[in-house]
Amino acid sequence: MVTMQYLVRAFKVLSDETRLRILNLLLERECCVCEVMQALDISQSRASRNLGILKDAGFIKSRRDGLWVVYSIDEERVNKHLIEIIKDALEGNEVVALDRERLEAATRVELDSMQRVRRYRRQDEQHSAKNRSW
Repeated sequence: MVTMQYLVRAFKVLSDETRLRILNLLLERECCVCEVMQALDISQSRASRNLGILKDAGFIKSRRDGLWVVYSIDEERVNKHLIEIIKDALEGNEVVALDRERLEAATRVELDSMQRVRRYRRQDEQHSAKNRSW
């Protein structure tokens, strides 16, 4: 039986777009932090923080797979009707469709390597923006 306390906590957790987007990815397949970062184009700290919130609320679980911790939907703890509502709400959304496309190309990499790539990409974008302004 779903209690009022469960619903209040669940709706608080689900009131964040990033967490809904992460759940969307995990409905596709299990992911590590670096794959979430790549698919959503967010920082490591933002991905980890939101994965932790989802895990604490019982929506997802984690397991170690070599160097990585992978996350998946916790089908034993999460209310199945709530997951169906989330799936229906995200259906046809352009942002989550793009996230799914990027997830297909996402790979498991060491976070150090991922952070270097993001830093170089930002520097390149800043350099390009300066050149356009002239």
